[in-house]
Parts: sequence; structure tokens; C-alpha cells
Amino acid sequence: MSFLQGLVSNDVAEAAPGRAVWAALLTPQGKWLADFFILSDGGHLLLDCEAGQVAMLVQRLTRFRLRAEVAVQPVPLHVHAGWGGAAPESGIAAPDPRTLDAGWRVLSDMPLPANATAEDWDRRRLALGLPDGSRDMEAEKTTLLEAGFDELHGVSWTKGCYMGQELTARTKYRGLLKRRLVPVRIDGAKPPPGTPVLRAGVEVGAMRSTVPGLGLALLRLDAIEAGDLLCGEAVLRPAPPAWMQLAPVRLAGTHPA
Repeated sequence: MSFLQGLVSNDVAEAAPGRAVWAALLTPQGKWLADFFILSDGGHLLLDCEAGQVAMLVQRLTRFRLRAEVAVQPVPLHVHAGWGGAAPESGIAAPDPRTLDAGWRVLSDMPLPANATAEDWDRRRLALGLPDGSRDMEAEKTTLLEAGFDELHGVSWTKGCYMGQELTARTKYRGLLKRRLVPVRIDGAKPPPGTPVLRAGVEVGAMRSTVPGLGLALLRLDAIEAGDLLCGEAVLRPAPPAWMQLAPVRLAGTHPA
């Protein structure tokens, strides 16, 4: 546990049976490399991560292991997301720590019966404004606060140092955030990821992941409440969720007179 604590954005000590932690691994410059849920079976920590990032994570975490008595290895488990009821008793389950409306996650040796599709989950998480790894974030470019990690409980501001902490803290406390990943309603054919978003002919963002009629877009803050936006042949209407804080947070020190 202490091995991960100095590497990732959240407090690993909070992970326990029935309680998951959402965290990210950053570059030393504070840019996103990967994110994952940390779950516990009581004896091990398991990282529920994007399948395409497993090899990279194993390589990078092993490189940082140094003399720590830990083993980092891939484990072939099935990952399930669910909502609208209690989590199944089988497998390693925990509520999704980002927001109550996100439901829960389950890791299982075997596939579990499902009554919803992956697209059903995609539509739900897009409406909630939840990013999905490399579909919505760019390695070595995206900052955590752009992707909502602060409000979605993916950053600890009290646990101490971790890789990339300096930029993350400076962005928050100096109010430097200029862009956000925001849910958008799509009127028209869904644009491909990366399609520029325009306001009055000026580029103000880019499309990320989508389902028909709904998606996430990375938008400049001044464009989120500016009305309809154009993206390819579609019209976008930003729909920020209730949890999203769009006003910059600035904290200043004071000195005694």
C-alpha cells in the first residue's frame, strides 16, 4: 500500500473490502497517464484499469518498485459495472467512488449475468460526465482537474506527495483551469473523437467519446455557457452535471498586519 501511496493521486489507504478508490498515475509534469479503481480483497490491492493500459502500468509500476517488497502482475478478471440496485454478492464489489449515481463495480473470476449492455453503461456514464480513460483523456496532455478528478473524488489534497502533485495543486489553488470535459447533447450525427468544436467559427474545444445523441467534449470554460456549438455537421448543447464546479477556486495566503 505504501508503494502506491507515493505514486498515485488519491489516498490508497482508503481502499478496503467494500470500498474502492479512484486514482490516476501522472507524469512528473502532472499530466494524465492512466486511471483506475483500487479495490481490495482483504489481502491484495487490485487495479481495475483500461485493458489497453495494463502492460504500460505493469511496466511503470515495476520500474518504481525499487526495493519495495511488492509484486505487480496482471490478473485476468472480468469487470462489471452496475446500477439501480444492490451489487451481487459474488466477486469483489464496491460502490463506484466517483458519485452515488454511478452505481458499483465488481471484479469476478467468471462473467456475471447482465441485463444491460456496454452501450447502456456508456450512455449513463456520459450523462453523468464520467470520463473513460483514453477515450476521453490524452496521455501526457490532460490534467486531472480538466477531467473532473477533484469533484469526483479522484484526488487527495491531504495525503502528502505523489508524482505530478505540484501541477495539480497549483492548478487548483491558483485557479488556472481553462478547460473542462463536459457532457454535451448532440443534435445530428455524432462527430468522430477529436473533431474540433467551434463557436462563431473559432475553435473552443474537441469532441471525445460519444453515443448517439450524447457525448463528452473538452471545452474552454467560456464556451460552456455560450449556447449552441458546432462540431462537424452536428450542434452541441453543453449539459454540465450538478456535481461540476465551473467557477475557478482561488485560495490566497494572508499575512498579519
